[in-house]
Amino acid sequence: MNIPFLGNRRQKVGFPDPAGIAELLAECELLRSQAYREGVRLDDSAASLEALDQLVPRWRDDEETLPWLGNDAGLYLGTVIVRTVPGAAWEIRSDGQPVVRLASGREFDVVDSGQEWAVNGVPELSQLYAEVAES
Repeated sequence: MNIPFLGNRRQKVGFPDPAGIAELLAECELLRSQAYREGVRLDDSAASLEALDQLVPRWRDDEETLPWLGNDAGLYLGTVIVRTVPGAAWEIRSDGQPVVRLASGREFDVVDSGQEWAVNGVPELSQLYAEVAES
């Protein structure tokens, strides 16, 4: 039965559009609230990554917060890369992990990098950004 005013009710299979993915991954709510409390404005710039690197890592004392904050830090790093490095884009691997793919084809696991930063502070987010931006 074809009822034109109901339209096509079938859903398309696959991922949402790249802009929708980018907006979702850019939320980083926990990181943004922590940074705000410390007076750091996250404006999706390389300078904001430097400011994050300067924060006193009080989150390391909270084992529940640590993995979430690391995840957010990685997603924020990816957001800055995607918004400022020409040709960089988000990609979702088959295991569901969001990664940044550079124009060169190099894949960068930003979530893993964010986890390392949250736990150890090394490598710094701004240093990672500089390495990627040079590529």
